[in-house]
Amino acid sequence: MTTTPDRAAPRRMPTQQRSRERVERMLLAAREIIAADGTDGLRMAQVAERAGVPIGSLYQFFPDKAAIIRMLAMRCNEESRACIRAGLEPVADEAGLLTAFGTLIDEYYALFRADPVISDIWSGMQADKLLREMEVEESRLNGRLLADTIRRIRPGADPADVEATAFLVMHLGEATMRLAIAVPPEEGDRLVATYRRMALEALAGSSAEDAGGRGSVSAGM
Repeated sequence: MTTTPDRAAPRRMPTQQRSRERVERMLLAAREIIAADGTDGLRMAQVAERAGVPIGSLYQFFPDKAAIIRMLAMRCNEESRACIRAGLEPVADEAGLLTAFGTLIDEYYALFRADPVISDIWSGMQADKLLREMEVEESRLNGRLLADTIRRIRPGADPADVEATAFLVMHLGEATMRLAIAVPPEEGDRLVATYRRMALEALAGSSAEDAGGRGSVSAGM
């Protein structure tokens, strides 16, 4: 992992239980405010008041609201990665890969639609350089999980093609979700369905043993 998550972490990492609980209250308060008013409505004083902490304590851990938003984004990334890992671990063959990845797409889209905090954070990420860097790094990490799964079921596949396809599929998935929640629901549903079809076609490429070729997984792109 790169240093991006460290840069998104609190200014001062809490070591005592009391301090950790205080940071959790701050983040919960920020989530509640974002859910109600969006990231534009997030104010440091409001976070401190809702969390029941002095404003000075808030600044000890988070220098500004951008730091809070990045920390929430990092938490979302960690949860998403855990879900992806859990969804791909049981995959043992090609059919299992396509079923598992299709399910992950559906679950991720439902999560974006249901959680206003996630959608608000990632919809505004283009304005934050560090969030953009986090997005690319997260796509790379998730792509490695997908690439490991592909290599497990297709040991003859070309490693470079596997890495590139997995990285691109994951990154386009993030972009698709952001776009889908920014347009009317019916249009968003169509966009996600189209991405789902394209991604599964890309992942259904022939292995070297089956096709007698290079073993590329990108034939469906």
